[in-house]
Amino acid sequence: MDIEPKSRELESSEGVTPIVRLNAVRGRIARAAAEAGRDAAEVHLLAVSKTFGGAAVRALAEAGQQAFGENYLQEALDKQSALHDLPLEWHFIGPIQSNKTRSIAEHFSWVHSIDRLKIAERLSAQRPASLPPLQVCIEVNVSGEASKGGVAPAELPALAESISGLPGLKLRGLMAIPAPAPDVDAQRAAFRQVRTQFDALRARGHALDTLSMGMSADLEAAILEGATIVRIGTALFGERTKHA
Repeated sequence: MDIEPKSRELESSEGVTPIVRLNAVRGRIARAAAEAGRDAAEVHLLAVSKTFGGAAVRALAEAGQQAFGENYLQEALDKQSALHDLPLEWHFIGPIQSNKTRSIAEHFSWVHSIDRLKIAERLSAQRPASLPPLQVCIEVNVSGEASKGGVAPAELPALAESISGLPGLKLRGLMAIPAPAPDVDAQRAAFRQVRTQFDALRARGHALDTLSMGMSADLEAAILEGATIVRIGTALFGERTKHA
């Protein structure tokens, strides 16, 4: 059973406000996109608000951010309830347990972390008919880390084929969290592996348009390799308290 840490509110660091942090991240995205010869509008910012409370999310929303990513289900549901007056888009990006699929299917627009068919089937069956299809990404473990979720690249084509046929879901692309790398070239090499898998699936006929990869420390490398969603927490909210 996973333990969800207590939420914290946004802490001001030397007077840095949410709009200042948001604009700084947007600037990084714009510069990286320009270096890659891409339109910055192609890269969507997902604010990862895990362990920060509803007030922190509201402050960033008031600064202009609408899409938020959550790793812990109960924490996310509490925030959704507290912030029901705001037109926010919620993405689930954490590990998924079978006993939590119904709530995820009912309360989120996106899921980034599908890595096995059983979870996809449950999300599909439990997605309310009154809602649009759940937008989903398959998580790929490109670094082969045992401590991380994600399907092995060799198993990806079969999983994508199975998920693409499920009602209630729309397969949009891939998500990855490569192992930390010491420099941009090494970061780019890991993200390039994800892009290669993405391109291979498109060549098989899958209509994919989403690469969810890149975080605060490596968003530039991810954008240079084609990321369309970057998942940013620390650069927007500050450092998180360490939990056991």
